[in-house]
Amino acid sequence: MPTLLNWRRYKLLFYSREPGEPPHVHVLKGPRQLKVWLSDLTVARNAGFADHEVNAILKKEGREKDHFTKAWYDFFGNR
Repeated sequence: MPTLLNWRRYKLLFYSREPGEPPHVHVLKGPRQLKVWLSDLTVARNAGFADHEVNAILKKEGREKDHFTKAWYDFFGNR
């Protein structure tokens, strides 16, 4: 479970057993989870985050998108 960033008590990470999926980031905070596709920063799944939190997270991921995408391919390769 490679952690990309701890930010405002959110943990942004990859699950290491998802190499067949397109690049994405999971965001965890307590029992809540968010999954965001890196290609267009759309929400794949939201389990418990309020809209204002999702907006803040998407804004942060937008600033880090290139870094996160590079980290994805460094970890999983070009599969």
